[in-house]
Order: sequence, then structure tokens, then C-alpha cells
Amino acid sequence: MSRVVPFLLLVLLVLPAQAAELKLATWNIAWLTLRPAGDPTLPRDLVARDAADWRRLAEYARRLEADILAVQEVDGPEALARILPERDYAFFFAREADVQRTGFAIRRGLRAVQNPDLEGLDTAPHARFSLRRGTDVTVFPEGAPLRLLSVHLKAGCREGPIASSRGQDCEVLARQSRILADWVGERRREGIAFAILGDFNRRMDHPRDDMTAALSAEAPVLRATAGASNPCWSDARGGRPFISHILLGGGAERLVLPGSLRVMVYAERDPALRERISDHCPISVRMRLR
Repeated sequence: MSRVVPFLLLVLLVLPAQAAELKLATWNIAWLTLRPAGDPTLPRDLVARDAADWRRLAEYARRLEADILAVQEVDGPEALARILPERDYAFFFAREADVQRTGFAIRRGLRAVQNPDLEGLDTAPHARFSLRRGTDVTVFPEGAPLRLLSVHLKAGCREGPIASSRGQDCEVLARQSRILADWVGERRREGIAFAILGDFNRRMDHPRDDMTAALSAEAPVLRATAGASNPCWSDARGGRPFISHILLGGGAERLVLPGSLRVMVYAERDPALRERISDHCPISVRMRLR
């Protein structure tokens, strides 16, 4: 017995330390749907995934081991359950019927509640391919609330001024930026830690980036991807600017472990597989909760 007791004490000491760390990730999984090829809600040229593709995605999801995963371009919980086990994760999705939806997979054991969708981000709710609502949840790791928003913003205005004079895409993104800024301002007034995760379709590296400026005017935010390049599907020219990001504020920025940004790069290098896996790779950070 004298040998067993110290081992048990060690286990009891180690478990709280592990529980005090949280892995926060985001992944645009590119038209993840169970609908068959030719479905009228899908693009005509969309490549249908086969069984091997689903196995690849499930293996990458398993290796990611995220505690909280923001997802984009997922056709609801049934599709996500093909790559993430429901016994381990609870799913939260925007309350709409679109094929491309934002959402969250949150590890069971973390208490979470879903808030009303950020509907305003869908500036064209009646279009055939409408834009995406934001999925808004609050989790309570270690008892302290953390407000989270999964987003997928308008494509076509990746850099430069976000001005209507540059076309409809930039005009829409400008409206979405104001809606996000309002959401950040509400979190600041609540005094709650928050994070916005997802596909912003925006390179935010310029020191006077319009979207960064709009959000920062409401509350200081840390962009976890700042100063890094994205190795996802990189070639001989090296990494590219990120368009998916993790933004943290309201105190959440102080919990991020320095140097914890990671990109899960796919082992597959054949460009033909890009559409069968995803043109985006999962990105993640770790947070120390206490």
C-alpha cells in the first residue's frame, strides 16, 4: 500500500493542472455536408467526399484534440458528427437552414449555453447562397464565463480599405465589421472575456487595417495570428497571410499561452485533394485558466 498512495496523490495533483488549460481552435471545413452530389443547394462543381475523405477528416479532428472548436461551412450537427464523436462533444449551430453554417463543438464536461445568433452578419438572408449568421455561445471553464462567437464573413475584400467605393463585397464587409464592433462593445460593457473565431476572409496584417481598427475602437483585442504566416497548403514560396483568425479580448487575451498558436498542416500535398479535405487548416491556441 505504501507504493500505491504516493501514486494516487500524484494523480490528484496532476489532474487539476490539466483541467486549468483549454485548447481553443477554429476550422473552416469547406462544404462539410451529407447531401449528395447534384443537390440543388450545392454548387454544381462541388466535389463530393468519399469514405476515405471522411476518414481523413475524422483523423485530423481526433489529432486536433480541441476543447472548443469553432467551425464554419458545416451543414449541421449530423455532418459534424461524422468526424467528431457526439459522446465527446456537444454541438451548437446557428439556427438557420443554410448548408454553410457556423457553429461550435464543445467538449462534454464544459458547461455551455447558446445565445441568440448574431443574425445581422447575414446581410442577404433570402439569397440562394446567403451569408452566414454568427453562432454565439457562453462557456464556463473553471466557473468564469467566456463568450465565444464563430463567424464566416463576406469574401472578396481581403485587404485594403473596406469602403463601398471598392465594390459590393467591401460594402458588405464594412457592414459586418460594424456589427462585430457593436458585439465587442456589448461584451466590454458586460465586463466579460470574449473571443471571436473563424473565417474572416480578411488579411489583417496591415497596421491600419480597417476591420482591426473598428473592433479595437470598442475594446482592445489580441489577434492570435498576428506576426505569423499560414503554412496551410503552402508551396515553395512559403506561407501566406491568414484569413482565419482568433481574436481575444475582455481579459481573455491575458490567458493565452505565449507561443501557443498552432496550425495543423495536412500530410497530403496533392493539390487535387485540397477540395476533398479543406482549403483551410485548423488553427488553435491554448489558454491558461488560472
